Amino acid sequence: MEASMTTKSAKDLVAEASREVTTLSAEEALARLARTDTVLIDVRESEELAKTGRIAGAVHVPRGVLEFQADPASPTHKAELGGGRSLILYCASGNRSALAAKALQEMGLAPVAHVAGGFAALEKAGGVVEPA
Repeated sequence: MEASMTTKSAKDLVAEASREVTTLSAEEALARLARTDTVLIDVRESEELAKTGRIAGAVHVPRGVLEFQADPASPTHKAELGGGRSLILYCASGNRSALAAKALQEMGLAPVAHVAGGFAALEKAGGVVEPA
């Protein structure tokens, strides 16, 4: 007997993730960065960073390797993704960062949030952009 499988679109997955994780406005995210226990994570691809730069101080962890770099047992673990710090993720628009925040939350990292509107919103809200 075949198992019934529900098909979800990318839009469905993003909507589900957005309901399950904390979403911050760009202004809220920038205000939280003043705290030393908060790390801003850029989950965009390297090519995107090369074109637009990144928000000053952000740690680059591409979405495709996020779970591996967040896992302390992985040889590619990034220390910035541990230690009980608050993690704020952003991408170009807020879709990938919602999915990424949900994945980190499922891995037990907390608190985790993502930025509505992504890089463009952070830049518009006064986030300083630096070369990648």
